Amino acid sequence: MSRRALHLWSLLLSITCLLYGGIPAGASESLPTGADQTSAEPTVPPHIALLLPTGSEAFAKPADAVRTGFLDASKKQGGTVLPIRLYPVSDDPQSVITAYRQAVAAGARMVVGPLTRNGVTALATQGDPLSVPTLALNVPEGVSAYGPNFYTLSLQVEAEARQAAQLALREGRRNALTITEQTPLGRRMRDAFVEEFQNGGGTHVGDHAYETDSAALERIRQSAAAAEIVFLAVDAPRARIIRPHVSSLQAYGTSQLNPGFKATAGLIDLNEVRFVDMPWMLQPDHPAVMTYLHDTPRESEDLERLYALGIDAFRVAQELLGGKRDFEIDGVTGRLTLGAEGQVKRGLLVALIADGKLTIVGETRP
Repeated sequence: MSRRALHLWSLLLSITCLLYGGIPAGASESLPTGADQTSAEPTVPPHIALLLPTGSEAFAKPADAVRTGFLDASKKQGGTVLPIRLYPVSDDPQSVITAYRQAVAAGARMVVGPLTRNGVTALATQGDPLSVPTLALNVPEGVSAYGPNFYTLSLQVEAEARQAAQLALREGRRNALTITEQTPLGRRMRDAFVEEFQNGGGTHVGDHAYETDSAALERIRQSAAAAEIVFLAVDAPRARIIRPHVSSLQAYGTSQLNPGFKATAGLIDLNEVRFVDMPWMLQPDHPAVMTYLHDTPRESEDLERLYALGIDAFRVAQELLGGKRDFEIDGVTGRLTLGAEGQVKRGLLVALIADGKLTIVGETRP
């Protein structure tokens, strides 16, 4: 494997962990987070603290994409905003706790971050009450009830799968087949879809592992006779391979099925596929997207998603700073509303691929 290919593979792996979970107006100012730091300087003004893993070799680029989006949004914001201060953290969850306490001691009025799931879990379970509004950019593992001042805004793929299930139910579909890539991500997509679909009155008629040998494909074709739809818990390249073998069924999926900005000829292989995704990745003429469009694309489309997350994190932070708990933001990652449990929910766009073209056909409710 070439050095560049290895670099891209490592980058995609770290981004996948951040986006979907897995194993592990002022200028920004960085603070070191070493063990020798104690109390903050008394002259530090009130500020917004960004807790991001810029100190991690694996997550530095994703963290920088979020930071850039957050700062770009602050520059676009009219009026006066608090200065923004970056508190770098590492892969060690304890560094998140240390940085959080340093930020609050230094006068932070709002904390945004951390970004990794283990960092968010560490903050959510550390025991001490959070003294300022805190917007985590992932969801904690195994935590269903959030304490006061704890909010989340994430790109969690399970939420997308649940919205795909709701979409299918609203369209009158009641019998679903699933095809699942045998990875933690694939299984989480499938499980979230099936749970939501069955809770809404649908029937899960069967699940097949993503396989392409002739015997497996024949089993899939036979199962399709008992279904109305297929949920593809795979990514776009695998969906292109499997879709012709279940062409009799309407297909649904998450943003993993988005073929990307540059896809053209491959769209014909994804005929009658519906998937949900954010405006940033689907609708360049969306008013909020047009405000923040940039000329130079990032290294990967998932880094674009993280840049968009940074933009909306700033906008949500401003609402929370202003004491608002009942808001709706037409954001670049979706239509954002705050749920009673502290989760910022994202209503997504529904895209349909048909006759080799991708069109927006609706919007989901989170």
